[in-house]
Parts: sequence; structure tokens; C-alpha cells
Amino acid sequence: MSLLLACIRQSNDPLALPIIPVKKKQEKKDDDDRWFWGVMFMFWSFFQVFRNTLVDVFMIIATTLFLKDTQNPLKGPPGAVFNPRRIVCRTVSLDDIKLVKNAMKTTINDVALGITQADLSRNINIIYGGNIKDEGAIEKDNLPKKIRLRSTLVFNLRPSAGIRQSGGNCVGYVLLPFTIALRDDPLDYIRDAKATIDGMKRSFEAIFTSSIAELAFKLFGVKTASALSYRIVSGTTVCFSNLVGTMEEIGFYGHPRAFLAPGTYGQPHMAIVVSVDEGTIPDPHQLCADKVESLRLIEDAVVTRGLA
Repeated sequence: MSLLLACIRQSNDPLALPIIPVKKKQEKKDDDDRWFWGVMFMFWSFFQVFRNTLVDVFMIIATTLFLKDTQNPLKGPPGAVFNPRRIVCRTVSLDDIKLVKNAMKTTINDVALGITQADLSRNINIIYGGNIKDEGAIEKDNLPKKIRLRSTLVFNLRPSAGIRQSGGNCVGYVLLPFTIALRDDPLDYIRDAKATIDGMKRSFEAIFTSSIAELAFKLFGVKTASALSYRIVSGTTVCFSNLVGTMEEIGFYGHPRAFLAPGTYGQPHMAIVVSVDEGTIPDPHQLCADKVESLRLIEDAVVTRGLA
């Protein structure tokens, strides 16, 4: 994505690179009275990182060798990666996402993952024969009791976000488990997502996978490295990622761009982009519509309870 953005310029200034918003780091204040608890917290954090990394690395190795997701209606058959894909886009208001984020004291990533979990749970239940009330609540739970559904999450490992015109890719990937279940409280999807992402942040799984991929490439070549990555991706059901759009309108070699999937310019909106094999998911438009509906249900729950 950095290479693509490096080819893009601002529409009002053909020589200027687009501006990517960067999260500001909070300044830490020293407190001599709490040094003991700070040391204890550091050791506890180190233990959590060590434990989570050990478990995550084991899951990566197991997935590479034999562990696959439970067969489900959203998982494509072998060879589906070579089939033509249908790309569907929907745009939602970023203010709605921020409303849930601020009410639940989470991040935008937590909300996006929670909405996706609600959407996938809803879709799989419908496929298995679930019925939906007029208000959008699901009457009957037809989901399998134990279903393993994971996503391959790819993200940037560079120390700082932004646009780089050289240096190549520096990415890692992790296995992100989705909680497929029907919740009486829509906000439980956000809570589950936050717990999952918090655990993922306390792990070096991405650094491990990036290092292994680089080592395999240097020792055995691109075919072996690609086969290794394919084994991991094919063992999961979906790929999940998100990108931050630019702050202004952009142009590509002098041609103005009003929309770019999977990103958009400006911050008032969030684009939802779904890429599917139509042989597996024949109605991707409904998948996007259900994702928007899941956001509405979660937002309504926040407003109804006076959390906003």
C-alpha cells in the first residue's frame, strides 16, 4: 500500500504526497511513588507477551502442518483462490463508528472487528436455517456448537506509519480468531473483539511470521516462501485488514480520484470492501448490507442505554 500511495499526489498540489493521519503518542508522566507497581506491571506484561507469543507461534505451526478451520458456508473449497472474485463496497459514517468507540472505550479496530463478528455470525446462522425477526433480532440459533473460524490479519510492522518511496514491504501476519455466536446483547460483540485484539497486541506473533517468511525466502527462494504463506492462508476462512485513508482528495498520475478501494480520502467515512468467490458466497451485496445492519444494531444499543 505504501508503494501505491507513493505514486499518488494531492489533487490541489501535484508535487505533494497525500497526508496520512498518524496517532499521536501520549506523553508519560514520571511518578516516583508508583515505581514498585510499575516494575510489577512490567514483569506481568513480559509474562503475558511470552505466554501469548508461545501459544500463537504454536498455532501458526499447527496451521501450517495440519490445523484447518471448521468447514463452514463461508470457507471456499480448495483452489478457490484461483477463481474470479467479486468486489463489493459499502460506505458508512465514521461518526457512527466513533460513537460506539467512545461509548465502549475501545478503538476503531475493536469496533470494526466486533461488527464483522456480528455480521459473520448472522450470515452463517441464516445459511444454517436461522430466522430473523422484523426488528433484525435472530429468533433461532442454528449455529454449530463448536466452530473454528479464523482470519489472516496482515498489518504494517514499520515503527511509524506513513508513505515510504523505498524500502520494500515490511509486514507480518497473525491468526485472528472470530467468535461465531449469537449474542442477546449486541455490545458483547465489541467486548469480545476488544479482548481478542488486546491479547494480539501482547504477542510477537507478527514479528515471528515476518522473520520466518524472510528466512524461508533467503534460504529456499520465493516458491517455498509463497507456499508457506499459502498453507497458512488456506487454513483460515477469511482475510481481514483495514487501512487509513488520506486527509485530502488525491490524484493518480494527474487523474483525480474520488474513491479508492479499500481506502477513501477524508475521514468522515469508512469504506467496507468485501472480496469473495461468488461460487462460495453468491450474494456479497447482502454480506455488506448485513455488516451495515450489524453496525446499526450495535449503535442503537449504545444510544438506547444512554452510553453515548
